[in-house]
Amino acid sequence: MSQFSRSLTSTVHQNPALSPPSTPMSSSSLMSGPNLTRPQSPTPKTANAKRQKFLRRLIKFRQMDFEYAFWQMLYLFISPQKVYRNFGYRKQTKDQWARDDPAFLVLVAFWLVVSSIGFAVVLKLSFSAFLKFLLWVIFVDYIGVGLLLASGFWWITNQYLIIQPPRGQDVEWGFCLDIHLNAFFPLLMILHLFQLPFLNAFIRNDAYLACFVGNTLWLIAVGYYIYLTFLGYSSLPFLKKTQLMLYPLTCVFFVYAISLLIKWNFSQTLCNFYEYRVF
Repeated sequence: MSQFSRSLTSTVHQNPALSPPSTPMSSSSLMSGPNLTRPQSPTPKTANAKRQKFLRRLIKFRQMDFEYAFWQMLYLFISPQKVYRNFGYRKQTKDQWARDDPAFLVLVAFWLVVSSIGFAVVLKLSFSAFLKFLLWVIFVDYIGVGLLLASGFWWITNQYLIIQPPRGQDVEWGFCLDIHLNAFFPLLMILHLFQLPFLNAFIRNDAYLACFVGNTLWLIAVGYYIYLTFLGYSSLPFLKKTQLMLYPLTCVFFVYAISLLIKWNFSQTLCNFYEYRVF
């Protein structure tokens, strides 16, 4: 028996895995071991931190995902619901609804410059007149109106459309700007690019058919802007009564009908306005 005890003792010393732990483990430490510790959720970024990150990336073109931005532009015509579904994925992965990549903003500005060149050719603007026209389109039509509409929708949604009790949710101002940009891009394509070849050849004359075609393009563009705006805000699960954003469609149809009755050509009015503010 003594020989068996000595062999067992030597086996324990030779195999540390069989030896008992040097310090006893309490029951609480067994229940809360390293493998059972819950991961801490990342600290959400402040609005200022998100804005600074976005502005820093605005001058770093190599870090912009233009391929994804092109995909969004295409699907705004094909299936806009998929675009806003990806905004939901961003909220789950990056804890923000708004874009953190300025590629879409830059591409919209690019198409705005291209369409402005087209308008300068159609309106036969001089180079100096084109520069004044381009500055107006970028800083007033694009940036100024965008900031105004985004701020207005941001205030209205947070003030009146949040489901009560709010539970800490709010509509991000950057997301409101993204919704405006999403809705503005198809309007830009229809009114500033698609109708350009037909302006001087057909739409800018006194015929009733020209008025009908031109104003119908405006109806489609403005109506689609309202629809995409509605889709954007209805994608937020904590907003109520977002169907109210479709009500302006009634006013749009009413103005469209009146314009056909009185033969008011919207495209001709737009061209006259552009010519007036650059000469």
